[in-house]
Amino acid sequence: MKGVTILMTAACLTVAGCRAAPPEEMPSDTDALTRNLLSTAEAQAEAAQSSTAVRPPATPMPRQEVDLDTLGFDRGQESALVRVVEMSDYGCGYCRRFHEETWPVLLKEFIESGKIEWKFIAFVTGMFANSPDATVAAECALEQGPEQFEVMNARLWRDQGTWKGSGEAAPLLRGWASEQRLDMKRYDSCVSEGRRASRIAAANALTQQVGVRGTPTFFVVGYPPLQGALPTETFTEILNLVHEDAQRRANGGS
Repeated sequence: MKGVTILMTAACLTVAGCRAAPPEEMPSDTDALTRNLLSTAEAQAEAAQSSTAVRPPATPMPRQEVDLDTLGFDRGQESALVRVVEMSDYGCGYCRRFHEETWPVLLKEFIESGKIEWKFIAFVTGMFANSPDATVAAECALEQGPEQFEVMNARLWRDQGTWKGSGEAAPLLRGWASEQRLDMKRYDSCVSEGRRASRIAAANALTQQVGVRGTPTFFVVGYPPLQGALPTETFTEILNLVHEDAQRRANGGS
């Protein structure tokens, strides 16, 4: 996600690098149905505490610029009219539910179709056992390429209970890296030298800056954030309406 500087939320954080229209070009209002759906989705997530892992209060971070190009993993086309930033913790059960149930639908209908560019940012809330090890494993797989990341990422979600319940998660995850034929010399070097630590630290700082209090949280750029494992049907309806709104604006409509 490359481009101009935007404000992702009302929090005191200027996010540089997420490609979208400057603030003054953003719509001052959105379609009423879209607003209602967004409000409903937020209310659902807030009311159903069982569908969101709530993050403990964090010490406020000072205002700073963060370049999204240095964080996360991008999927989709840069020419997409809609951009979404997802912030999830690998240890979060509701994040796993999203990736197991809703993500395959969104991937096919919106990302692979070219409608949406999606950035996935993994961060560590500090609430889940072995999540730091899992995040490092994902980052060190990503260092070896997007296909390698996709394999590790999928397994971390699918076998979440295994690594979360392990007394020795790092060796277990190393075994998975070996099974998928990663370059183990590079992997071990990445883990031991902490080459991806700065990305993980930056992701954690970003989530505090933008006020993420639960996982998963989704920022549909230009709209209020969505929080929680929303029903797949609700998510697809929201994204369809947001994309239709973006198409109208791209065609000169109001």
